[in-house]
Formats: sequence, C-alpha cells, structure tokens
Amino acid sequence: MNFTEQDLKQIEAKGLTLKTVEKQIERFKTGIPFTKIVEAATIGNGIMALSDSKINELIAYFESQKKDVALKKFVPASGAATRMFKFLFQFIKEFNPENDTVDTYIKNNESKDMAKFVSGMDKFPFYNLVLSQLQQSGVDISALSQTKKVWHFVNTMLDTDQLNYGVYPKGLLPFHKYSEKHIATAFEEHLYEAALHAANGNTAKIHFTISKQHTDRFRNEFSRIKEHVEEDTGIDFEITYSYQKESTDTIAVNMDNTPFRNPDGSLLFRPSGHGALIQNLNAVDADIIFIKNIDNVVVKPYQNDIAKYKKVLAGILLKVQAKSFGYLNQIDNGNVTDSTLEDIEEFMSEELNVKIPKDYHNFSKEEKVTFLHKHLNRPIRVCGMVKNEGEPGGGPFWIIDDKGQQSLQIVETAQIDQSNTAQNTILQNATHFNPVDIVCGVKNYKGEKFNLNQFVNEQAAFITQKTKLGKELKALELPGLWNGGMANWNTIFVEVPVLTFNPVKKVNDLLKEHHQI
Repeated sequence: MNFTEQDLKQIEAKGLTLKTVEKQIERFKTGIPFTKIVEAATIGNGIMALSDSKINELIAYFESQKKDVALKKFVPASGAATRMFKFLFQFIKEFNPENDTVDTYIKNNESKDMAKFVSGMDKFPFYNLVLSQLQQSGVDISALSQTKKVWHFVNTMLDTDQLNYGVYPKGLLPFHKYSEKHIATAFEEHLYEAALHAANGNTAKIHFTISKQHTDRFRNEFSRIKEHVEEDTGIDFEITYSYQKESTDTIAVNMDNTPFRNPDGSLLFRPSGHGALIQNLNAVDADIIFIKNIDNVVVKPYQNDIAKYKKVLAGILLKVQAKSFGYLNQIDNGNVTDSTLEDIEEFMSEELNVKIPKDYHNFSKEEKVTFLHKHLNRPIRVCGMVKNEGEPGGGPFWIIDDKGQQSLQIVETAQIDQSNTAQNTILQNATHFNPVDIVCGVKNYKGEKFNLNQFVNEQAAFITQKTKLGKELKALELPGLWNGGMANWNTIFVEVPVLTFNPVKKVNDLLKEHHQI
C-alpha cells in the first residue's frame, strides 16, 4: 500500500503505526471469519438459575465482603441520541404541514412509531420543556391544529437552533419526569442506582466514557444535581470521565479495499465501536467493576429491584473469585495433591464453565497444574442474562474456536453465519439475550491488575458498511467490549429478570412502564 508522507504524519498523529493500519487493511481484504456456535447457552447448560434463598444468600455475602474491596461503576456513555429520533428526523424531512395531515402521513407510511409518539406526546418527560421553548419562539400551540402542533413540537425538539436533542449525549436527555421541577437525566439515575449497590461506606465511584466535546455538559449536569442527589442518598459521588482514544480509531476503505480519502485528500479514520472501550476499562483501578449502558435505567420505584440483582451478580463474583484465589495460592505453594487437582477441575468445569480438553487426562501432573493455573488466573465476568423477547443484539452461546476448544461467549448476531442453516437454527433457538449487565473482577490473586488487552480475541471484530458524502465505504469495529473484548475471561452467565433491561433505543421507549411515574 502506497502512503504519502502526509499520510504517515496523519497516522502518527493519531497514535497509530503504519504496521497497524496495514494490518487493518489486510483485515478488510481477507474478511473476518464467522464465530462458530455449537449450541445456545440455556438454564443448566451455561446459565445459572437463581432461587429466592440463593438470592438472599448471595446478597448477604456481598454485603459482608464489600467493605474489603474497591467498587466502581463503569458506564459507556459516549453515544449521541441521534438514533433515538430517527423516525422523527424522517418525519421532519418528508412532511409538509401545509399540504398534509399527521394522520395521513402515519397511514401512508404505516408508521407505528409515529402513531405511538403522537398518542403519547404529553407523557414524554420533555413535553413541557418543548412547550416552553415554543412559547419563547412566539408559537401558541393551543391555537394550532393537531397536525401543526405535532410538526412544531417535533421541529422544536430537533432543530439545531432550538432544543437540538438529536445531537445531545443520550445520557443528558430528559428521561424521567418526577415533577415539573424535577426531570431526571439517565446520568442522574445512574447516580441513584450506584448509591444502592456500588457504594463503599458513604462514597460511590462512577466512571463514564464520554465524547470529549461533551465534557463540560456532563460536568455542568453533575454540578447542577450534586447537592440534591447527595442529600437524598446520603452518598458522596466521585465521578470520573474518559474518552475513546484516537489510537483505537480504524482506517476506512472503499469497497475495493483501498483507503477512503476525504475531499482534502486525507485518510478517513473512524471510531472503532464500543470494543475500543476495553482500553478505558483497562485504565480503571478497582477490584470489582459494574458495567451498565447509559440508557438502561428505570424510575426510582424500581431501582431497589435493579440494585438487588447487581448485588447478586457481585456476590457470585466474590464467592467464585475467593475460591479461585485459594486454589491459585495452593498451586503457588506447591500444595497440590491428586485430590486437589480433581477439586480444581470440578470447580473450573462446574462454576467457571471451562471445558477441559479431551487430551487433558493424558497430561503429566506438572502439565495439568500449568493448564489449571493458566485458566484460573484470568479476569472474571459475571453477566446477567434475560429471557429472549426478540430484541436485536447478542446472546449467550457455546462456541468452538479453530483449535477445537469450546467456551462460553456473548456472541452478536452479526458474528453468526445466518446463511448456514445449522448455525441459524441454533441462533433462532436461543432462549436468552445479553442486556449488558456485567460485574467484573479485574485483579489477580496477588492483588495485581490484569492487563485486559491480553484477553481479547482479535478475530472477533466486525466489518460494517457505511456511507460518507454519498459514497459507500467499509468500516472496521474492534472486538466488542463484552464479546470479543472479553473472550478469554472466565465467564459466568446468570438469569436475571427482564425488569433489569430497560434501554431507550427509540424515544418511544420512554413511554414504557419502567420509565413513567
């Protein structure tokens, strides 16, 4: 690949190397192999079910142990709200309030989203904020027809010179209305949730990954709500932020795999998806890290239920981690009998979901100890899984790699060859879905932080098609934070109630029960 001197300077300025960029281009040329799924993880086969007594036991264990560990909540929050309003942007683009009616538009476009938005308009948390903005603009909405009322309302929400919600960070949009004076953002709700499950003593630490240009907005929001949230919860909050590193950007290519260039001739680099956030997670210093997406929040009446299951997942992690650390210390001390080996094998198979290879029993004792130590001494993730109700996205599966080794993984739909009948059948029979509800143990038995980069499956990346300036291009996304990015962690899946999964993917999701007071 022939790069100019200017190209090389641009690559270096991003913190990338020529070798890395060439490797990315080669990835486009060769393509990325599909993940081969063996079977869906189910209750009793990769997914743990919880009884009421088990839940109470695990919560009690977490509460008894948490004073001795550093807790932190990690919230990916860099996404803008643009996709939430996709159908509304389309409405503004296509609709002429002088020549048509909203009812006709809904009928002609068979737009269930628009119908739901119109019928629930006054229930959105930002309803009165939009009306106030209209009033400031001199628009008396009460004097308008229904069609013009809807058009003005949507236009005011999205217009760049007005509320401009479409480019807001999703975490700072009005999400929940408690009163005329108290409208909470998703950012605020994460503080309340953290107070219930991620506090050590009187302090809760939360780390948000955000877009650099929105730093002041997030800091201003925390300043605005800090006093009343801390007074309300009795908890002091330590908030930190990080940005997706430019060195994790990937080069974009044309459809023939040549570098895509901007009109000024420069190379086009793109953010590489949430997989880049493994770098941010790697920089977080804590013993136990709770991961949850910014838009997956609920109103306060349901937050204790949410916190309950966070404690359950953390209780499982701490129990398994203590057992794992104990075995690793035994190995280090040379105190490994044949009986101990059997105990470790059973623990790894039954509790850590590690498939012992078929030829393991032909290993010498020394080889067995080396194998067990290597597989025990890894980061641990305990992931909540909800019953599959048709949501798009990833789920829990047993997969097999190119060496014939099976493991338990979160696999995105895009990673599966759906043209393969057998693979598609396994996918369709999946019983559970990944809501991104994860508790992580990121330190080893000596108290040292793992380098999380060492546990990534680089092959689990994605190639997607995009457009820029009307031209098609191919983009490369790094292995996702909770699938390929954690592929070589020890993994435990636990069934949790669907109540714990309340994302706001479309603005209409704010009309659902767990977002309404």
